[in-house]
Amino acid sequence: MDRPGAGPVELCPVDTNLLRALLRRQAATVTVVTAPGVSAGRGRLPLPPAGFTATSFTSVSLEPPLVSFCLARASSSWLTLERAEHVAVHLLAAGQQQVVRTFATSGIDRFAEHRGWTAGPFGVPLVDGALAVLLCRVVHRVTAGDHTIVIAEPLALGSGEDGNPLVHHRAGFTTTVHPWDVSG
Repeated sequence: MDRPGAGPVELCPVDTNLLRALLRRQAATVTVVTAPGVSAGRGRLPLPPAGFTATSFTSVSLEPPLVSFCLARASSSWLTLERAEHVAVHLLAAGQQQVVRTFATSGIDRFAEHRGWTAGPFGVPLVDGALAVLLCRVVHRVTAGDHTIVIAEPLALGSGEDGNPLVHHRAGFTTTVHPWDVSG
């Protein structure tokens, strides 16, 4: 019995556009990462709180508990994230597309545009309505090409209403449907 994708795969040289197109085939949960405003150094104005959308969030280890996410160093959030000691990772729920759009938009004050947040421990902004929130301490930053992989230790966890996650797939948003959620 033939199944989709069972035939031979033709390999091509890597090019940025092809890589981006192929990676869109991977479904990923959507997260918003936030960090408090931080000092920019002696004699400089403090950096404002930062927040950005990420689909690169993953669990790294259970013992000790570690998670990671990636951020482009060209991002407007990078200067704050480069110095932040604490961050919050918010796993977004289906229906939170507007939160994603706000935290993915450059050139705006994301926290003024999105009013559904509060200041949490260590001054980290906490976004309302997430399925889950992980308050973390940054333990490592690893340079990888034009991005930095941030490895963080969860210090506190919170969960909101039980629901379906917001998923990014093929340059759009969707959610999951579990077999037990479908009526026959």
